[in-house]
Amino acid sequence: MELRLRLVGRARSLTDTQQGWAGRDVVPYGQAREANGTRRVPYRFVHAADIHLDSPLRSLALRDPGLATLIGTATRQALARIVDLCLDEQVDALLLAGDLYDGEQTSMKTARFLAEQMHRLDEAGIGVFVIRGNHDAISRITRELTLPKNVKVFSGRAEAVAIDRPRGALPVTIHGVSFADPRAPESLLPRYRPPTEGAANIGLMHTSLDGAPGHDPYAPCRLADLQSHGFRYWALGHIHRRAIVPGACTVVMPGIPQGRDINEAGAKSCTLVTIADDGTVHVEERPTATAQFERIDIRLAAADDWHAVLDAIAHALGAARAATAAEHLIARLRLTGTTPLAWRLRADPDLLKAESDLRAGATGKTWIEALEIACTPPESTAPISGVPVTELRQLIQSDILPAGACAEEIRTIAEELRGQLPPELRALLGADQAGMDARLAELLAEGVDDVLARLQSSPGGGR
Repeated sequence: MELRLRLVGRARSLTDTQQGWAGRDVVPYGQAREANGTRRVPYRFVHAADIHLDSPLRSLALRDPGLATLIGTATRQALARIVDLCLDEQVDALLLAGDLYDGEQTSMKTARFLAEQMHRLDEAGIGVFVIRGNHDAISRITRELTLPKNVKVFSGRAEAVAIDRPRGALPVTIHGVSFADPRAPESLLPRYRPPTEGAANIGLMHTSLDGAPGHDPYAPCRLADLQSHGFRYWALGHIHRRAIVPGACTVVMPGIPQGRDINEAGAKSCTLVTIADDGTVHVEERPTATAQFERIDIRLAAADDWHAVLDAIAHALGAARAATAAEHLIARLRLTGTTPLAWRLRADPDLLKAESDLRAGATGKTWIEALEIACTPPESTAPISGVPVTELRQLIQSDILPAGACAEEIRTIAEELRGQLPPELRALLGADQAGMDARLAELLAEGVDDVLARLQSSPGGGR
């Protein structure tokens, strides 16, 4: 594989985001020199994973056509930004640690877009190293797409690629094993080749590690086993939350570069890595998301009229927008606190959503994905005893909800629903049985409040 040799004489300071580097004498790589005056040549690459290119919308709340279009193209924009970063930083390689595609539904339009991005890197002499993850293993593109010569896709058998390096530079070897099947119940680590002696060994692996909420076990592997394998850097993929473990072996899970629903909230990024000639590893987090999902809690304890509620929403949206680096903010609002407006808010959720959308639009590139109402009325405004709504509430709370048959029926429905969800969404109903029971109780209580609020506000509901 022909890889470009870079001039690295430009001065640049790297930001070391690893904990544990404090107090070390780390020289900016552009200024590091050998005793004879020759410049050192570090190995630099971008590490990304779980792009899920052209992933379909997974949230039923994304009903706004403009918002649907935005999220529908956001994964492409994330990949383009990753490629832009590679070109801007003039790195040696891009490492993609699995789930570049999103499964069977991916079209050949996706393939053409991917090929275009890879050609951009090929023209710049930047190598690309790819392993297939569980989603890639079922993708039609995986079997049919021909990528440019700069792209190395690892097979299901262990491979080790020695990188062409300048004379005297630290040798680099990149190791990888791809998923051959969507399921990988056993660790892939025993398949990897031993580290190349005297080289900086970089391993690409798609794994659930010891397990993570919302993720089924895929190629499970203990962190300690990775650290003791002899590699200098493990470029992981599969878990969508970013994590860095520094040390003699740096282990990085970059997380998903573009959130696709509210359960992938927060800033998203890829990782820019420099391995110096002395083997030290420097890591930088670089943002990649076009749109960022965020949950926003708004307490309405001080709100005693409709305008005060809307002012609180506008203030919270403005603060969240200011704190969001991504171009677009997609928010889920959760209204809490004790307020005399609790029943009206529950009775008029559509009106409240429309008013909130107006405030979001005025904030700029801000969208409301959903609005949850968890407010409670003060005792003085609660339904009055002796009226039908209050009697219905007492009946539900005393006779219906505690009944074993009711709880069992709800649990059966929830289990059936969870079985139809993709693996990464199943934790929405709880990570275990206790979590599911607690979540179902919470949803049931909210549902009862919503129904009673609408009855309370309807003509004759309070009589």
